[in-house]
Formats: sequence, C-alpha cells, structure tokens
Amino acid sequence: MNTELLKNISENLQKGRAKLVKELVQQALDEGISPETILNEGLLDGMNIVGGKFKAGEVYVPEVLIAARAMNQGAQMLKPYLEEAGVQSIGRACLGTVQGDLHDIGKNLVKMMLEGKGIEVIDLGTDVAPETFINTAIEQDCQLICLSALLTTTMGVMEEVVKKAEEAGIRDKVKIMIGGAPVDDAFCKKIGADAYTPDAASAADVAKSFLTA
Repeated sequence: MNTELLKNISENLQKGRAKLVKELVQQALDEGISPETILNEGLLDGMNIVGGKFKAGEVYVPEVLIAARAMNQGAQMLKPYLEEAGVQSIGRACLGTVQGDLHDIGKNLVKMMLEGKGIEVIDLGTDVAPETFINTAIEQDCQLICLSALLTTTMGVMEEVVKKAEEAGIRDKVKIMIGGAPVDDAFCKKIGADAYTPDAASAADVAKSFLTA
C-alpha cells in the first residue's frame, strides 16, 4: 500500500490545501486504496495532528478551520464509497449553541473535531431551544448531546436540557457534554451534565471515549 500517498494527504490537509487533498484522495482511490484507509490514515490522521497542535497552542482557530475545510472536501469525495462499503460512524451527536446565544465559532470547531473522530454530527445551529435538543436526540437516535454557550446569561439553558432529558426518559441513553467560555467543571457537576471540556480537541477525545466505552 502506498503509505507515502496517505502521509501526503495528511500533511497537505494539515496545511489546509483542500484542492490538493481532493486530488490526492482521487489518486489514492485510483490506486485501489480502500476508502476507509484513506479516511483513517490520511484525512483523520491529519485532523488529529491539527487537533493535538490546537490543544497545545501551536496552531489557532483559523488554521483549524482551513484544515477542517480540506478534510470535509476530502471526506465528501469518499462518502459514496464509504456508504457502499458499509462503513459506519462510531456514533451520532446533536450539537448546538443554546437558546439566546448566537455564537458559533466554538460550536463549529467542535463539530469539525467530532467529525474528525468519525462521529456523525447533526448541527442544530445557534439559539437552540432545549426541546429541540431532546427531540432531535430521540428522533435521530443520538448518543451525545453537545451544548455550547458563550454568554453567562444562557448557561441556565444547559441545566434545562439536562432536566428535559430526564423528563423524556432518555437521560440514561445520552451523554450530555457542555462547553464555552463561562462554563466550567463545577457548573457541569452542578447541573448533572456528563462532561465539560475546555476546548474542541478535548471535546472530541471525550466524545470518542463515551462512544467507544
């Protein structure tokens, strides 16, 4: 197998060269490398390295967004092949910024990092009502609910989501993860959520550990 080509995909993805990543993905498919291998050892490998650097403060949000765009374009090309091969995601998460809050950069980063771990993400956008999270989790069979808030005034909505999950009888089926500038671990414990993470890369690691436990 052409490991050099996969390494090339990973390295160009890290630099955010979307056009080149697409060409290399096509080349790998033409050479008969399995779509799953291209995804795992090319695209996801590159995204994981970016995630690690982001966590360590070696790269910043713009670099992550550019790399994620390259990953998404490569992944789009692989999608029909992966579906044909029956490759499953490791789980499904619904994600959104809570009601009253319109910030989305953090949420978008988490989405990209989750997808980089092979998790399917249903992005509900911003200003999302508690009921919407719960209904989506039930209808789409999500194992994770990921909540983001950037305003201190909207943190309370996170507690409502936890309560509504209990009322709906799905609390034992879903893990509720929270994040955002005003949120911390103490708040997470207080409202009974399952995990707080300080950044998108950590969120993806925790989400993966929940889904593969």
